Amino acid sequence: MASYLIKDTTREEREQIVAEAIGNISAACDGCSAGIVEMYQDYIDGKKELRQVNMEFNARYVSGRQGPPERMGCGMGC
Repeated sequence: MASYLIKDTTREEREQIVAEAIGNISAACDGCSAGIVEMYQDYIDGKKELRQVNMEFNARYVSGRQGPPERMGCGMGC
């Protein structure tokens, strides 16, 4: 399996990895493709690993929140 880590890839390779993973985005049928590409820009630029970008997206998607999670406690005064 090829490595997708920043240290093991060039910028051009990272662009190709993202393009292949997303597929044909030129159609832009629902207008969201630009946002998807933008989401991976930090990976392409070598600022964040691909795993980190995906984890950040999933954390926002699951919680619906835009920021770090707040501690809620256990309901027993903890």
